[in-house]
Amino acid sequence: MKILITGGAGFMGSNFIRYLLQTHADYSVVNLDKLTYAGNTENLADVIGEYPDRYSFIRGDIAKSEDLSQAANGCDTIINFAAETHVDRSIMDPASFLNTDVIGAYTILEYVRTHPVKRFIQISTDEVYGSISDAEVTEDAPFRPNSPYSASKASGDLLCRAYSVTYKTPVLLTHGCNYYGPYQYPEKLIPLFITNLIEKKKIPLYGDGSNVREWIYADDFCRALDLVMLKGKAGEAYNIGTGYRISNKDLTMKILSLLNAPREMLQYVPDRPGHDARYALNSDKICALGWQPHLTFDAALKKTVDWYVRNEPWWRRLKSGEFLEYYKRQYKTL
Repeated sequence: MKILITGGAGFMGSNFIRYLLQTHADYSVVNLDKLTYAGNTENLADVIGEYPDRYSFIRGDIAKSEDLSQAANGCDTIINFAAETHVDRSIMDPASFLNTDVIGAYTILEYVRTHPVKRFIQISTDEVYGSISDAEVTEDAPFRPNSPYSASKASGDLLCRAYSVTYKTPVLLTHGCNYYGPYQYPEKLIPLFITNLIEKKKIPLYGDGSNVREWIYADDFCRALDLVMLKGKAGEAYNIGTGYRISNKDLTMKILSLLNAPREMLQYVPDRPGHDARYALNSDKICALGWQPHLTFDAALKKTVDWYVRNEPWWRRLKSGEFLEYYKRQYKTL
């Protein structure tokens, strides 16, 4: 099987590429990535060396049909990880989110509609459902996005539904909870807090820290997505969550404890606009396909902390700005 992974130089895309190549000896992968600030070819340095005949990289934009056509040529399956994802950035600059998350999804759907692609999986988020006051949301819950990011993802998801119904396009959706693990760009909560503490810097917690999130370790998400790819039904959506929910404050305390850092390193900062209070997925549907998370949250969080401790040069270059300057010089486009 030949699979196109878009956004494969990012956090979850690179983890899934590594998982596929290690797990399926008969698969080959094409990685199409625009290499924005969060795209890093170093995330796959080991893959390039280990699987030279089964992995290839193309720099391009999913919103440009010519780039997509070049990368998708001969691919059986397309999995779209490419997205602008950081809520804070979407509040400051919504336009880039609309281009990648909406126009990008449309461009892929048009390609799949007119070419013999067997399966297209759109990677989405639990944030499209909005803030959940209690209980859990199933896949048929209405969308109530509250940030430009979640609104852009919801828009792309609705396009996927429309193409499935109108054109019978073989598209599936996944709505995942918050990811964490190796290679996550250090602007997100867990890697930001870990790396700040290693640098002896304070960690900024929004509001009173009561916002609740559901978390999934990268490897567990990869296994769930693999199952959707193999057994999922076209036209369906699948929530991918663990049921493990924790407030941002309690999570912060766990990170402080793992790094033996004092509570004085915690700094409360003004809450961001439209900050959702709670996310909670009902994931019975993916579990019915035979999936369960392998690691407990505490075990996986410790693995994540240990990875960032061991891989300090990787994240220090990103946080210092050296990485961005490198790509500005190399590509003259950022």
